[in-house]
Amino acid sequence: MSTDSNDKPDAQSEGKEVTAYELVGGEARVRELVDRFYDLMDLETQFAGLRALHPPSLDGSRDKLFWFLCGWLGGPNHFIDRFGHPRLRARHMPFEIGTSERDQWMRCMALAMQDVNLPEDLQLRLMQAFFQTADWMRNVQR
Repeated sequence: MSTDSNDKPDAQSEGKEVTAYELVGGEARVRELVDRFYDLMDLETQFAGLRALHPPSLDGSRDKLFWFLCGWLGGPNHFIDRFGHPRLRARHMPFEIGTSERDQWMRCMALAMQDVNLPEDLQLRLMQAFFQTADWMRNVQR
């Protein structure tokens, strides 16, 4: 049997849909994206309102977003394995999330995706999906 990589069927030729998790590059790349997202949130004053919603240490937040995104993108369900159903809206209800916080989250994630060099078409696809979720998280009118 040949070991030439050109002889190996890819997921699409086998009829399997390639997940966003695979397109991002798997666990290591999701971690890189999440770490860049929180680094930007912590460093850039334009995200001060978003940063204020988080605890002084971002370690737990980094892990939770990483675990969540792995599953949300079509990879391993690390978050569900640890905490059960994400119940995103319920988990975020204690925090006042308005249009400003939603928009800061979106800008921060857009910059993080650019900084880790995700393909532009994937960035656009993910931004559409992220917006739907981020907009649904709003719980105050402002």
